[in-house]
Amino acid sequence: MKYKELCEVYGALEGTTKRLEKIELIAALLKKTKAEDMEKTVLLLQGSIYPAWDERKIGVASRLIIKAINTSSGISVKKIEEEWKKTGDLGKVAENLVKRKKQVTLFEKKLTVSDVFNNLRKLSELEGEGTVNRKLGLINQLLTSAEPLEARYIIRTVLEELRVGVGDGSIRDAIVCAFFPETKEMKDSDRERYALFVNAVQHAYDVANDFGAVARAALAHGLNGLEKISMAVGQPIKVMLAQKVRDVSEGFERVGKPAQLEYKYDGFRTQIHKHNNRITLFTRKLENVTNQFPEIIDYVGKHVKGNSFILDAETVGFDPKTGKYMPFQSISQRIRRKYSIGELSKKLPVEVNVFDMLFHDGKSFLKEAFSERRKLIEKIIDEKPRQIIVARSIITDDVQEAESFYRESLAKGNEGIMMKNLDAPYKPGSRVGFMVKLKPIMDTLDLVIVGAEWGEGKRASWLTSFTVACINDDNEFLEIGKVGTGIKELEGEGTTFMQLTELLKPLIISEKGREVTIKPRIVIEISYEEIQKSPTYSSGFALRFPRLVNLREERNPREISTIDEVEELYFGQRG
Repeated sequence: MKYKELCEVYGALEGTTKRLEKIELIAALLKKTKAEDMEKTVLLLQGSIYPAWDERKIGVASRLIIKAINTSSGISVKKIEEEWKKTGDLGKVAENLVKRKKQVTLFEKKLTVSDVFNNLRKLSELEGEGTVNRKLGLINQLLTSAEPLEARYIIRTVLEELRVGVGDGSIRDAIVCAFFPETKEMKDSDRERYALFVNAVQHAYDVANDFGAVARAALAHGLNGLEKISMAVGQPIKVMLAQKVRDVSEGFERVGKPAQLEYKYDGFRTQIHKHNNRITLFTRKLENVTNQFPEIIDYVGKHVKGNSFILDAETVGFDPKTGKYMPFQSISQRIRRKYSIGELSKKLPVEVNVFDMLFHDGKSFLKEAFSERRKLIEKIIDEKPRQIIVARSIITDDVQEAESFYRESLAKGNEGIMMKNLDAPYKPGSRVGFMVKLKPIMDTLDLVIVGAEWGEGKRASWLTSFTVACINDDNEFLEIGKVGTGIKELEGEGTTFMQLTELLKPLIISEKGREVTIKPRIVIEISYEEIQKSPTYSSGFALRFPRLVNLREERNPREISTIDEVEELYFGQRG
């Protein structure tokens, strides 16, 4: 497929805000995409060259892009920087400058999807001496052959900022429309059958974390192909998420009686994979943290029976002197640490609390009842306190007993409790009513930072006044306000302006004056006094007196508070 065809679809997607139009545009493209180009095309539609679970990144900074545009177009660096300041978009800068580039090469090769994809993959694989020059050469090679529109999207893809408004929901529904054409003619009476196709695509994606593989399977084998997609041990799967409840009674209403209640630990979600003798650890953001926690590898190897399995757990830090659980912030530095791991593991030891099982010795347990999964966990884990244990739990239908267990969990330094339906399957990536969480402070939101301002005076070197966003069903980020309080100036007092600045600087997409646009990667927990209706922000809401509570480094931007949750809280605050 010619890359220009994909770029024309990019342009059409960028030109509409209507979700149905986006789905039709993507479906039409998928229908004419050949099998050998399918996975590459779908990944590029998402602005990526690797599936969501893959840790590899293109890893090219804006300064190198400016140099590449300079080399390929003959336009001065100063002129390129001026254009960048005007537009805030290096993709459009490349497009505009390629239009009027000084040298035009005759018989330029027409770029294909494979050309672009393969060159971008090479960018991410380069390392060692001379890497910068070789990366520059690969980008130049593409830009020299690119037409103006192609240049726009090549640069945006390299910077991992496609800006065409395509979320997971649109890709999923487009796959349904493209490969199950009968769904287009389905009437209301056929909604159940339509849902069958949507759920099949969604489930396949939830276990594979790769829409490219899902689209290829649907093209080749239809519904049967989707049903054959299964978990692969060693490849992370999206975790099941919990809804919030305000009290024990509401929890029972959601999950039914009797229910299993578990401690809700203040640690980080840990997905543990073992295949033969290889053990791998992933966070809820699908980051591989195996090297950071060598002791967990030891605990799992010694105390969990099975040749291959996938466990869902919470890893909690504890004080080696008192044995008391510590808050997540105390062990968050271990997730980021790359060196001196052994020394830090003695200072900040962890305990693994296993609460679910997804796969064991060749069998998927996703469709098995939770009570059966729990029995298997208890059977295969040889508990060793302060190393690896089964999450503390009770089964009850009594409100008073549940409240007593809740108070017990809080007294031990935990966040609260989980309440779980005993008969429910495991739904990867879903925030379903099969399990709920109860915490003392309900009215906080997990939001992602999408913008900021450079400070003034003594804060001139720091980013301040952070613009935050929630998310909708199509994984689009919707702004909901700015936060500047709750952030500290001095280290040791909590999350600081300097800490946030260091995390956000590599994620800056564009700058206009003091304002910067930021890739949505960093999640923070926000408290507020009230939610108000507001035309100022794209969510339609604004937070009154927002305040930063915590930096949520373990949280994936796609798992933040949804617009539906915001609306529910908005109406709930008024009874």
